[in-house]
Amino acid sequence: MSKSETRTAIVIGAGIVGLAMARALAEAGYRVTVFDRHERAVGASVRNFGTIWPIGVPNGPLYARALRSREIWREFCETTDTWQAPSGSLIAAFHEDEWAVMNEYVAMNEGLRPCRMLTAAQVREQAPGVVAADLRGALLSTDEMVVDPREAIRKMPAWLAERYGVEFHWRQAITRIEHPYVWSGHRRYTADLIYVASGTDFETLYPELFERLAITKCKLQMLRLEAQPAPFKLGPVVCGGLTMAHYSGFHATPSIDRLRERLSDQYADLLALGIHVMAAQNGLGEITVGDSHEYGHTYEPFDESAINQKIVDYLRSVLVLPSWQVKQSWNGSYAKLTDGQRSELVVEAEPGVTIVNGVGGGGLGMTLSFGLAEEVVSGRLRAEQVGPAPAEAR
Repeated sequence: MSKSETRTAIVIGAGIVGLAMARALAEAGYRVTVFDRHERAVGASVRNFGTIWPIGVPNGPLYARALRSREIWREFCETTDTWQAPSGSLIAAFHEDEWAVMNEYVAMNEGLRPCRMLTAAQVREQAPGVVAADLRGALLSTDEMVVDPREAIRKMPAWLAERYGVEFHWRQAITRIEHPYVWSGHRRYTADLIYVASGTDFETLYPELFERLAITKCKLQMLRLEAQPAPFKLGPVVCGGLTMAHYSGFHATPSIDRLRERLSDQYADLLALGIHVMAAQNGLGEITVGDSHEYGHTYEPFDESAINQKIVDYLRSVLVLPSWQVKQSWNGSYAKLTDGQRSELVVEAEPGVTIVNGVGGGGLGMTLSFGLAEEVVSGRLRAEQVGPAPAEAR
C-alpha cells in the first residue's frame, strides 16, 4: 500500500484500551491519531494493581486473549526497559473449603494452565510473608505478571509514536462525531475509521445509545503501602479466599458454593462492599492493595477510610509485612457490563465508528486489551472483505 493509499484511524482515549487499539491499527497498516482530554492518562489505566491476570478469566477465548496480551506486554517492557516481574500469583488457603476449591481448580486445569498446589512449607519458600498459623497450603499459578501501571502507561505513547508513528493530541476533548469527522470544539479531523475507547466517559458522545446498553460504572478503592525494607520480597501476587469467589475462572469448581456460603457468613460486611483482597509489589518495593467494588452510574466521589481499613484488616489475616504504613490511597472507576452475556462491549455506533469498552466485562483492561484490540481490528478487516459490518460487532 502506497502512502497515498494508507488508510487512517482516529482513537479517542489514551488509556490502555485506546493504546491497545492504536497499536493494533498501526500493526494493520493504518496511520493512527489518538486524542485524549487530559495531558496524560489519569483514569483506571493507572489506578490499578498493574497485574496481567490470566487466572481471572475462564478457559477458552478469554484465556487465549490474556496470554496474547501478556506476550505484547512483555515485548513492550523489554523494548522500552520498563519494569516488569513474572511474579505469578498465590492464593493462600486457611480453610478446608478454600483448599477444596483450589484442588478442584488444579485438577480441572491439568494440562491447560501452569498451576499447582503448594504445601504450607512450600508456600513459605515462595511467599515468606504469608501467615503461617492455620495455613493449609496454596494455589500457585505462574501465568501472571506485574508492571507498574503509572510507569507503563506513561511510557507507552512514546513507544507507539516511535515504533508506529502514532500521533497523539493531548488536552483535546472530542466533543462530536459524525463519520468520517470528529470535532474538538471547532477543530475538525477526519479518518476512515474511528474508535471510541473513553472508559467511564461513555455517555458524552453517544448518550442515547448508552441509555439502551447494559453498562454501568464501578467505583473501587485501593491503597499503596510504602516500600518494604530490604530484604523483604512479597514474591507472587498474594490473595485470599475472597478472590476465588470474585473471579469467574473458579466458578466452575464443585465446591465454590460451599466456599461462598462460608464467606457470606464470615465476611458479609466485606461482600456487601464488593471487597476481595490482593497484594502486588512493584519495582520500587511498594505494595499495592485492594479493592472494593461499588456499582452505579453515579457514586460518591469521596473515599471511605472504613473501607480501606476493612481491606487492610483482611490482608493482615493473609500476610505479615514489615511495614503497613500507607503511602497513597485513591478511588478509580471503570465501565462494567451488567447483562452477564458479554465479555466486552464492541458496538458500531454508526458506520465507521466503533465503541470498545467494558473489557472482560469490566476491570480486566490490563489483562485483555492488547489481545482484544487485535481481534477487533482483524474482524474489521475480514468484514470489509465480505461486506458491511453488522450493526453490533459483538
